[in-house]
Amino acid sequence: MVLPPVAVVAVFIGFPVGAAIAYTLGKTGGPNSTIALIAQRQHVAKHGVTFAAYREVLGNAHVRGDLWATVWVTLLTIAAVVVLSWAIGLYVRLSDTWIARTVSALSVIPLFIPVVIASYAILTFYAAQGFIKTLAYHVGWHSFPTLGYTMWAVVIGEVWVNVPFGVLMMSSGLNSVPNALIEAARDSGASLPQTIRAVLLPMNVIPTVIVATFTGIYVLGSFTVPYLTGPSAPNLMGVSMSQFFQSFNQPQQAEVMAMIVFVLAAGLGTIYVWANMRAAKRASQTS
Repeated sequence: MVLPPVAVVAVFIGFPVGAAIAYTLGKTGGPNSTIALIAQRQHVAKHGVTFAAYREVLGNAHVRGDLWATVWVTLLTIAAVVVLSWAIGLYVRLSDTWIARTVSALSVIPLFIPVVIASYAILTFYAAQGFIKTLAYHVGWHSFPTLGYTMWAVVIGEVWVNVPFGVLMMSSGLNSVPNALIEAARDSGASLPQTIRAVLLPMNVIPTVIVATFTGIYVLGSFTVPYLTGPSAPNLMGVSMSQFFQSFNQPQQAEVMAMIVFVLAAGLGTIYVWANMRAAKRASQTS
């Protein structure tokens, strides 16, 4: 029963990934022979494998700038999404009012807006002739910065795209905490911050890790938001990969960048797996 899905994954995912890894190491024959016929600046391994393509990519100052931009945009987006998700989730969990329900509904609206439309909306708001700068000019703030086509616009776009998932995940985790535990903490004299720190936070470590890791993996591989709202250079690795593959006709270098992004994403995935294994171990010890 397990064989069919495993076979599908192996054929449609495992085989292409293996061919791409081999191509980055200089193997231009077999499934890579067609792309090798038209590729430029490719490094061919005469015997064994070669890491010349990795040395070229990592030695490129522009690529290193894109890699650094990708890392700090990812970390900043993770921090912003986790904080916003926790803030909205806590407000909805602890406040049973129409305002809280309205905030909860509004927070998931970006989930139903296409990323392309959201990206152009961000430019409409934050470009040099956008709404925010025009409003700042009319109130006398003539030096308001232009955020359109900057990395800050990319961060805003990535946060916009990922907050709905974070809110849904954190709201689900916080709502699963029994009211009896919260009331017991408050009856014991704990303040609201102490209740959050001692009850809600420890019981929602896994949802927090899921939000952080999934957000980070999404940002690492994103293309539409940085392509439409970001600067020409530096930019995220997804845009750079596309440029090297399509514009520069250097697929080997593009696949090397893909492998670098894969390693970063695998690191985030390792954190997710570790958190789940730790939670499962604690559950087995307490049961």
